[in-house]
Amino acid sequence: MADGMARTRNFFAFEWTTGKVADCDPNFPTTLYAWDGEALALDATDTAFFGFVQKGPAELTTASGTFTLGTGMYFSANNVLSVKGGQGIVMAREHHQAFFMVGGPVEPQGRLKYIDGCTDSLLIAPVKMGDPCLNLLYFPPGIDQTSHTHPSDRIGVVFSGEGECETPEGIIPLKPGVMFRIPYEGHHKFRTAGSEMRVIAYHPDSDFGPQDENHPMINRTMVEGVSASKIDAIRTK
Repeated sequence: MADGMARTRNFFAFEWTTGKVADCDPNFPTTLYAWDGEALALDATDTAFFGFVQKGPAELTTASGTFTLGTGMYFSANNVLSVKGGQGIVMAREHHQAFFMVGGPVEPQGRLKYIDGCTDSLLIAPVKMGDPCLNLLYFPPGIDQTSHTHPSDRIGVVFSGEGECETPEGIIPLKPGVMFRIPYEGHHKFRTAGSEMRVIAYHPDSDFGPQDENHPMINRTMVEGVSASKIDAIRTK
């Protein structure tokens, strides 16, 4: 594990390094890695990688090819990857396979309403309900969130702007490049003063997403005016 910039029972912040940074949520085994100019190479069977480029350009190589990614871009890939140049983070989620994806750069604000004036965008959605996801959180200036917890780890990095995280143990200053882990059930809240702030947050699980009996294709396939999702006899077993 890299040396922590700040550590409390409810919030961990980490220095930049190339390599493994921290083991995370044991209920949904995830490892946080980072790269800082040097090459990061990962090879793990039955593992999905979710990454974000804090500073570009970075060169990403996966089974699908080699891609140049700019600042604020993100990706998901499976089993084997290498990335070099720039700076960024990778979350490795065991026992999962993601869709290969390259996206971004992230937008200035989130598209979904969140809490206390904040917004969120789902950058990489769960393939199926329960799967991991990657989010952009946007905090306008003058935010003072309600203190809260999450049922699984939140892992990520401050992309832009400034703020702070308050926990029962104290206050952690936040600025661009602060990598963090908020342990599951960790009490915390974010605040901003005169600056807005954008944060990339990975969730190792989800309670939202497509299901075999509930997704747009089956819901909008109609048989004499009835959705196929309601007709057991024709649903794929």
